[in-house]
Amino acid sequence: MGEAYQIRDQEMPYFLTFQIVGWADVFTRKVYRDLMLENLVYSREEKGLYLYGYVIMSNHVHLIVQQKEGKLSDWVRDFKKFTSKKLLKLILENQQESRREWLKMIFEFHAKFNKRSGDLQFWTHDNHAIELYRPEMIESEMTYIHENPVRAGWVESAEDYLYSSARNYAGLKGLIEVDFW
Repeated sequence: MGEAYQIRDQEMPYFLTFQIVGWADVFTRKVYRDLMLENLVYSREEKGLYLYGYVIMSNHVHLIVQQKEGKLSDWVRDFKKFTSKKLLKLILENQQESRREWLKMIFEFHAKFNKRSGDLQFWTHDNHAIELYRPEMIESEMTYIHENPVRAGWVESAEDYLYSSARNYAGLKGLIEVDFW
């Protein structure tokens, strides 16, 4: 993991990217995106997370977050561990998942190169953590994550993408609540 992308100050807001191994397009399915949202809501309500912004793309998630008790690294570890177990179980036990064997092959392949992963690996171990120590940095990263679906060609306007906090910031009803910056 690069020295530049580590969580140093546990109390500061950070831009994080959680990437699926092999850039596998898992979040093309609503059920998997919804599981991520459920866990973000739980993290806000029960784990002391300030969720300032998010976007769920097909193979990665961008977040702008801060942890109330100054334990951001602990939250990241726990969140990724819990969501990977839940998502792997959903994918591999779902007989209707047409990509089940292909996805399993990807998760097994990437686990071979990491002793900490066990038999399957869902998330990469890097979080691309960027400390946001100035308000203009938060605004810049917020624009970046909200424009992700626009750059991907999925929507014309950021607020049209349901799985993003852009709707909240545009004054529309989002799928989940966020903590406004």
